[in-house]
Amino acid sequence: AQELRLQVGRVVEDGEALLRPARLLDLQGLDRTFTLRTNESFVEEFGPRLVARVGAEAPNVRLRFAPKSDKDVAALRDASIDLEIGVAGETGPEVRIQALFRDRFIGAARAGHPLSQGAVTPELFAAGRHISVSRRGRERGPIDEALSESGLQRTVVCMVSGFSAALAMARASDLIASVPERHTEGARAGMFSFPLPVVTVEVTISMLWHPRLDADPAQRWLRDCVREVCAASR
Repeated sequence: AQELRLQVGRVVEDGEALLRPARLLDLQGLDRTFTLRTNESFVEEFGPRLVARVGAEAPNVRLRFAPKSDKDVAALRDASIDLEIGVAGETGPEVRIQALFRDRFIGAARAGHPLSQGAVTPELFAAGRHISVSRRGRERGPIDEALSESGLQRTVVCMVSGFSAALAMARASDLIASVPERHTEGARAGMFSFPLPVVTVEVTISMLWHPRLDADPAQRWLRDCVREVCAASR
């Protein structure tokens, strides 16, 4: 009976969200905490502008940025998080998805790095010492596959779980980091940044939410804020 009550409760919540009429949202009186699951680089690059954008209209709204440990949609389903921001994986029809922007990977090294003295060729790039960014600790990825097509192989000397750590290490050494361009614009200030000398696929950054929140006025306003902040950075 308790299990049925929980299931029926979710169905009722979904129905109310879908049938809830659009009404004027009192942003000045809105007192709510929204949880967004995303990676540290998105928070560092877009977080300050998003907080300012939200605070300008709804001063009592708080944003909680949760770490992005996996792509499990269960947290969206059970309302543990309001929005997920990142590269969408296999989600199924129960999750809404909207693209925010596209990003490409570039190289980053300390100011005065030997690579900054001339054209960055695939050979020079591969000959350097590299940092791999992988939450799962993988040494190889799309960049390595692109290099292998030219008969080249880079040397990965360390692996980190986030782009912020990779940039911090590259800034203080001769190591080379490969990071998403738009996610790390501020974090790369003062560093030597360059287009990768190999072709890699761009990634689409999207936001995901559960259908039960589709018609929620406050949630719709939050999604508008996220879209505007990401669009303004182009």
